[in-house]
Amino acid sequence: MPPAPATDSGTPGTAPGTAVGRPAIEIQERLDLQLDTPWSAVFLPDGTAVISERDTALIKAVRNGRATALGRIPGVVPGGEGGLLGLALSPDFGADHYLYAYLTAQDDNRVVRLTLGGTGDGQPALGRPETVFSGIPKAGTHNGGRIRFGPDGFLYVGTGDAQRREQPQDPNALGGKILRLAPGGAPAPGNPFGNAVYSLGHRNVQGLAWDESGRLWASEFGPDVDDELNLILPGANYGWPEVTGAPHRAGFQDAKLVWPSTRDSSPSGLEIREHTAYLGALRGERLWAVPLNGTEAGSPVAYFTGQYGRIRDVILAPDGRLWLLTNGENPDFALILRPLP
Repeated sequence: MPPAPATDSGTPGTAPGTAVGRPAIEIQERLDLQLDTPWSAVFLPDGTAVISERDTALIKAVRNGRATALGRIPGVVPGGEGGLLGLALSPDFGADHYLYAYLTAQDDNRVVRLTLGGTGDGQPALGRPETVFSGIPKAGTHNGGRIRFGPDGFLYVGTGDAQRREQPQDPNALGGKILRLAPGGAPAPGNPFGNAVYSLGHRNVQGLAWDESGRLWASEFGPDVDDELNLILPGANYGWPEVTGAPHRAGFQDAKLVWPSTRDSSPSGLEIREHTAYLGALRGERLWAVPLNGTEAGSPVAYFTGQYGRIRDVILAPDGRLWLLTNGENPDFALILRPLP
């Protein structure tokens, strides 16, 4: 496990302990979009950002620095940490125009898909949602919610334990897992347990991203200790609720990076670019940059601590810039970082 995280000085784009030669991370633009608890964003091929709002169940499009509501997703039952959560674009979006969403419904968490087509004025229009996977346990907390298509064309789904502590260690339960699905919702071929489960022993998965070698990484909330950045292996057990962090216990996969105190992190959205993982921190109210060296994670460096509130998601735009979504700023906004070299 790497040494304790470095903390920054509060100056935008600077942090003590920054490695020599590391490029500066600076805010290029703030978009005051009047958002209400945005949770996830994806980018259409034309550069339009599509954002989910957890509590309103609205999908909003951002073009030319302005947000427009595309519509409200029916069937969403917000409450606590549940609501309209993760978004993902179909790998074949140019042909099928599918937008996938993870949402909290009346009785469960589920994944739906809907078409996102163009109108005569060029504005995207939402179709009616179709449920492709259901039955993920729900609760006021620990609902998971991040979804993302992998390089293999399958949909990966991060779930939480939904306060059902018996589920993460059960390979036949859906809580506390990373799931791997075919685009239509069936378990992907080659899954290690012959069902939808790809990895188990998770508490509350919040971020999914792949590095340049196709390795899957995930960010995860700890209880009051041991927030984690994990390298995900098929069939591996990440320990919850038996262990947290990196205790080197037989049968459990150690986290590659551990934040001993959740005051510093509570990591949410995750993006990887040029051998660096970028994680938004909720309770920690900062952006973490973590160097990756193959299968290992180096010492994290914090940026913007306490300056912009809770950072929910980090998204790589088609132009190479990173976007950050805030939470709890009433209203929330997006930050765009200067392009990284």
